[in-house]
Amino acid sequence: MKPDHLGIGMTSQRTRERLVRRLAEQGIRSEAVLEVIRTTPRHLFVDEALAGRAYEDTALPIGFGQTISQPYVVARMTEALLSGGVPGDVLEIGTGSGYQTAILARLVPRVYTLERIAGLIQRAQNIVAELDLDNVLFRHSDGEMGWPAKPCFDGIIVTAAPEEVPQTLMAQLAPGGRMVIPVGQPGRQELRLITRTPAGYQDITLDRVSFVPLLRGIL
Repeated sequence: MKPDHLGIGMTSQRTRERLVRRLAEQGIRSEAVLEVIRTTPRHLFVDEALAGRAYEDTALPIGFGQTISQPYVVARMTEALLSGGVPGDVLEIGTGSGYQTAILARLVPRVYTLERIAGLIQRAQNIVAELDLDNVLFRHSDGEMGWPAKPCFDGIIVTAAPEEVPQTLMAQLAPGGRMVIPVGQPGRQELRLITRTPAGYQDITLDRVSFVPLLRGIL
C-alpha cells in the first residue's frame, strides 16, 4: 500500500478500525465487506480539507451537489448485493466519488459503472487507477438507461434514488441476479433488494435511507 493510502492522525489505521467496529455494532456481519472498508483509503475520495472526517460514519460533500455515501450505507448495500453469493458482473449506477466503485471492485470480478457528471467520473477514474484496480469499466452516461451494450448483469447497485424502480434496470438483471436500490421521494426513501427469480421478482425493503435523486441527462 502506498504511503498516502495508509494515512496519519484522523486518517490512520486506528481511526479506520474504530469505523469498522461501529459498522459491526450496527449490524454489518460480512467479514469480507468489513475488511474491504477497513483497508480502502476513503480519505482519497474526498477533498483534502475533509480528509480528517473521512472515517466518520457520515456522508460528505464531493462537489457538483453530490455526496460520498455514509460508510454504513455503503456497507449495507454491498452486503445485501453479496447476500446470495458473489456476483460476476456488477453494474453501478452513479459512480460519484468512486468509493463504492472501489469497494465493489475489491469484492467482485468486474464492475461497470456509470456517472452523468463528467467531472466526477474523471476524478473517480484517477483514484481507482491509483489504487491499481483494473477490473472497472467507466462510462459517462445517463444511468436510468443502464448499460444497453451489455444487457445482463448478475448484480446492480444504484447510488441515487428514482421515485420508482426503472424498468430498464429490471430488464438488465440476470436470472438469479440482485439489485440494491434506494427508491422514493426525498424524505420518504426505502432501500430495496430486488432478486430476479424464475417466478418473477422478489422485492424486500431493507432500510430507510436518504439519497440524492436519480436525474436524467449528462453534464
